[in-house]
Amino acid sequence: MKKIKLTPNMLTNGLRGMLAVIAITIPVWLIGKAVLGEAVIGLLYLAPIAWSASKWGQAAGMSAALTAALCFDFLFIPPFYTFAVGSLEGWLVLAIFFAIAIVVVGRIQDSLSKAREATFMYELSSALSNARTQDAVAHIAAKYIRQLFQASLVNITFQQSKQSPRLAIREPQDGEQMGRPDRILPILNAWGLVGEIQIWRGEYADLPPVESHLLQNFASQAARAFEHTQSTEDEKTAKGLISHTPAK
Repeated sequence: MKKIKLTPNMLTNGLRGMLAVIAITIPVWLIGKAVLGEAVIGLLYLAPIAWSASKWGQAAGMSAALTAALCFDFLFIPPFYTFAVGSLEGWLVLAIFFAIAIVVVGRIQDSLSKAREATFMYELSSALSNARTQDAVAHIAAKYIRQLFQASLVNITFQQSKQSPRLAIREPQDGEQMGRPDRILPILNAWGLVGEIQIWRGEYADLPPVESHLLQNFASQAARAFEHTQSTEDEKTAKGLISHTPAK
């Protein structure tokens, strides 16, 4: 199993999530449990958790959820000002609150991931539609794949036929190939298997499975762009031959 490594950015975002919870804890504590009640306090704590997850990411959301659970227990669940829970009801309230907080963070992250992926696919499609050469297609696809998955290395190879030269693009260009790629995506179009996309996992991010919709979408987008640019290049070559053929 791949170990999750903490980065300065994750720690900073986690601290932000904690501060967001503390910021709402102060007025809630001043108003008091007797006025608000446990249910209202729990709902109020969900606000900084959701905000942190949507604003700063999963690390901030999880940090906020844990901080909120601790503050909820310490200040508003008897016995007060300790982390002990004196009754079954208190345990149930705390467990239900923490479970809901985790679900909220997960749902927000899932929605943000889907929105981010949709944006990337739209940007990739737009960039590929403007590509005029196969070399440009390979560079664009490799750049977007590496950016989205924070991959350490992306290799793209393409060859329409045995007579055509083999195209090989690496992103980054000075990246080192270490062992076998973590993901290999075949590039298939009307001509059959014409190449593949090789992806090496980055240090702080994981990759979806090969059969995932996202990776398959990348491969199909690249295949269509290669096919389109090849057809365009063939048309230009044919026009050039016609224009240089002397009239009889």
